[in-house]
Amino acid sequence: MKPMSSSFPSMKPDVTLSLTIPSSNASHSFKPEERSVKLIQLLLTCANHVSSGNIHRADTCLRRISQLASVTGDSMQRLAARFAAALANRIIRRWSGVYKALNHSELTSPNLGWAHEAHSMFSKSFPYMTCSYVVLTQTLSKAMSWDRVIHIIDMGSGDPQLWAQLLTKLCHGPMGPPEVKITCVSINKKLLDDLGIILMKEAKSLDMIFQYNPLNVTLMDLTQDMLDIRPGEALAFVSILNLHVLLADDDHVDKHFKVNGDKDSTNENKKISEFLRMLRSMSPKLVLLIEQESDHNLTGLVDRFVEGLHYYSAVFDSIDTIFNIGEISGEDRVRLEDIVGKEILNIVACEGLERVERHERIARWAVRLSRARFKPMNLWLGAMEEAQQVIEGCGPVGYKVVTHRPGLMICWHDRPIYSISAWII
Repeated sequence: MKPMSSSFPSMKPDVTLSLTIPSSNASHSFKPEERSVKLIQLLLTCANHVSSGNIHRADTCLRRISQLASVTGDSMQRLAARFAAALANRIIRRWSGVYKALNHSELTSPNLGWAHEAHSMFSKSFPYMTCSYVVLTQTLSKAMSWDRVIHIIDMGSGDPQLWAQLLTKLCHGPMGPPEVKITCVSINKKLLDDLGIILMKEAKSLDMIFQYNPLNVTLMDLTQDMLDIRPGEALAFVSILNLHVLLADDDHVDKHFKVNGDKDSTNENKKISEFLRMLRSMSPKLVLLIEQESDHNLTGLVDRFVEGLHYYSAVFDSIDTIFNIGEISGEDRVRLEDIVGKEILNIVACEGLERVERHERIARWAVRLSRARFKPMNLWLGAMEEAQQVIEGCGPVGYKVVTHRPGLMICWHDRPIYSISAWII
């Protein structure tokens, strides 16, 4: 899928917007392949109009997209519906009164319990996270197999599946069960409470000395004092699809959303630089990082819109595959795509400090970590082999594990979805 972009002269903004994406019989006049190409062309044309402030023409594009897109159609139709809704949301933000009225906090407050349940389903439905967890647990258990007091800081995942697996592996290490403390950072208090109950129960069944330290704060607000690090602890930091939120910055994008920025450079960012230096000052034995393998931290709307279409088309295709082979229900598919849709909305509609889904490729993360004087560590061969076995167990559906220094990538066919890397001081 190689889309082309276009731009048109500015026109006076029109506040009549197509904010819903209904299905329409007009979509049946195209063959699926033709419809997909047309949707890509319309989406990119619309993104160009929004970027240059041509709201009337953007609205015309949205109306045409709504005739071809559908939240219940094929993967391209569903993807187009999500991106069109994000563009419409971006337009509405130009009128702060209208936007606030439509997004009143009492009506749109996040359901964190539902979000946690949906993310749990995501990790169970796809081998992406299963493979990632295999690599993480193998790498952590091997690196810390001779340590007697271990402190692991989970920077945002809070997934009991991961940490219960790790406790079991550590328990059967060469020195017997070590003393383990897990600190979890999350704004979701229910997630923190539930994780604590599960891990305390797991540790008791393993006859392991265990301490749980929940921190109900954002990663932005995390300080070293909160972590309760004590002398003699072997320390590891783990970030799963979360460290990129620290890249949020004031981009100084003007009111017309003009395209600017450099696609090739890795710009210095004060917050992430300070955070990584703080991690290094604590002398961790290991830092493990999983991130979305795409460049969604570009300043220009059209640049990251193109990146987003390419990246999320692979995600939607893989969702379609597990749906078609009966691994998930139609309702589950919608819930999975709601998770992804929230990322798309933030990437497309938001700017400045509100835009937190700033995914970057592993090469950019390598630059940032190297600037903080971290060094890449080779992942354990056994971990990669076990991850490959997980992929092979899924059958011939298109998942791949690819080594890519300084780590590895979990791919859908030849398109990377997640990157995994390990870092030492």
